[in-house]
Amino acid sequence: MAKHVPFNLDNLALLHEHSLLDGKWVHSRSGKSFDIEDPGSRQVFASCPTNTVQDVDDYVRASQEAFLIYRSVNPRQRAQILLKWHGLIANARSDIAKLVVYETGKPMAEALGEVDYALGFAWWFAGEAERVRGSIAIPSVSNRRTIVVKQPIGVCVALVPWNFPVAMIIRKVAAALAAGCTIIVKPSPETPLSVLALADLAIRAGVPPGVFNVITTDHYHTPIVSEALCKHPHVRKVTFTGSTAVGKLIAKHCSEGLKKVTMELGGNCPFIVFEDADLKQAVDALMILKWRTAGQACTHANRVYIQSTVYDKFSAMMLEATKRLRVGHGTDPTTTMGALTTPRGIEKLERHIFDAVAKGGKVLCGGKQPKNLDGFFFEPTIIADMTASMLTTQEEIFGPLLGLYRFDTEEEVVERANETSMGLASYFFTRDVHRTWRLLESLEAGMIGMNTGNSSAAESPFGGIKESGYGKEAGKDVAIEEYLIAKTGTLTVEVPSKL
Repeated sequence: MAKHVPFNLDNLALLHEHSLLDGKWVHSRSGKSFDIEDPGSRQVFASCPTNTVQDVDDYVRASQEAFLIYRSVNPRQRAQILLKWHGLIANARSDIAKLVVYETGKPMAEALGEVDYALGFAWWFAGEAERVRGSIAIPSVSNRRTIVVKQPIGVCVALVPWNFPVAMIIRKVAAALAAGCTIIVKPSPETPLSVLALADLAIRAGVPPGVFNVITTDHYHTPIVSEALCKHPHVRKVTFTGSTAVGKLIAKHCSEGLKKVTMELGGNCPFIVFEDADLKQAVDALMILKWRTAGQACTHANRVYIQSTVYDKFSAMMLEATKRLRVGHGTDPTTTMGALTTPRGIEKLERHIFDAVAKGGKVLCGGKQPKNLDGFFFEPTIIADMTASMLTTQEEIFGPLLGLYRFDTEEEVVERANETSMGLASYFFTRDVHRTWRLLESLEAGMIGMNTGNSSAAESPFGGIKESGYGKEAGKDVAIEEYLIAKTGTLTVEVPSKL
C-alpha cells in the first residue's frame, strides 16, 4: 500500500496498486506506473501499473484459457458466485465509496448511492444467469425440428469511464459472468482503484482465475492498449461507455474482426417543462439530473426547455434551489457537490460559458471557479436566454452548467429537442396524459423520462439511438443477449404416417 494514501479503509487489503492477471496481482512488463490524483485536493495518493501493448496478449490469453473452462460452469453456480459477490460488495460498501470519493471527487453521499445502485446489477444478473433460453420449433417441413441454443460468446473487453466506475463495472461484468463469458476490464486512468477492489471481491466470491482480469494503464497508452484489445483475435465482444468520438474509433477497431459491440455513448439530453407540469417535481428532478456528479454524466440534462408562460417562475425556483448547494471536498459531510474529476472539464466549461455570454446568454449564478478550494472545482452555473447557436446546445456539457431555453408550443419543442445527432435520453414534465403518449413516441431517444429525471435501474434496458450508440445494458433478456451467440440446429425426425 502506498504510504501517501490520505485515508484509511476498514479492509486495507482492498487497496491494490497492481493489475489483476489470471488471479494474481502483477505489475506491467515495463515496471512503470502512473499516478492517481485526488481531484478534490490535486494530491497524488496512489499509483498503478502502466501496461502497454506488450502486456495485452498475456491478459487475452489468460481470459481465453479460462473461458474454455468457465463456459461449462453450471448457470446456477454462476448465479451463486454473483450473489456472493453482491454480498461482499455490500459489506465493503463504505470502503468502496471512499475510494470513489478520492478518485472521482464525488461527495460521500453520492459515492454510497452509486454503490447501492450498482449492487442492483449484481443481484439482477445473478437471476438472469439461470434464465437464458433457447427455442424449438416445427418448420414448414413436417419431419424437421429447428432448435436454437444460446451460448456464451467468449472473451469480452470492457472499456469504462471514470464518472461511475463502480456501476459501470458491475453492470458489464455481472452480465458477462452470468452469460458464461470471461472479461477483461480496462478502467479509466482516473479510477482504477475502485475497479481493482471490486475484482478483489470477485475473487473472494469464487470467480475463477482468469475469468475477470483488470489491465490498468495511463492516458498516453490508453488508445493503443484499447486498440490492441479490440483487435486481438481471441476477443469476441467489446462493451464501451464513453464519448461518441472515441466510440466511433472503437467501432472501427472492432469492425476488422467483426466483433460484437455494445456502445453507450454521449448524450445531449433535453429536459422539457410544460406549463401544466408540477414545477416543484420538475425542479427536484432537475437538481439531481444536473448537479449530481457535478454534471458529469451522459444522461444528465443538457438543454432545459421551459414553456414561456412558466419560464420566469421555474427559473427562479431552480435558481433558489441551486444557491443552496455547497461545493467542497467529497469527504466533507456538508458538501452537496464535489469536484470535477479532471481539469479538462473546467476548460470546457469556461469555453461554453464564454460562448453563451458572447451570444446573449445571461449568467444567473456561478460562472467561475471558487477561490477558496484547491481542487478541480467549479461553481454550479445557470445561464438564461440560451439559443440554438450556442455551443451548449450543440455539444455535451459534462459539467455543472445549466442552460435555460424558452419555447411556446409542443410541436416547436419536440423539433428543437430532436435537433441533435445524439439520442440517449429525453425528459419531460406534464400532467396531460395525451401529450405523454405523443412525446413518448415523438422524442428521438433510447430512454424517455416521463415526469421523472432518473430512470436507470437494473431491470430497465439502458441505451441510446442515433450517435448515442447501440445495444442495451441491463433489463430483462436484452442485456444478457449482448454476451451470447445463437446457434441453430436442424434435426430430421420420424413422424407418424398419415392415417
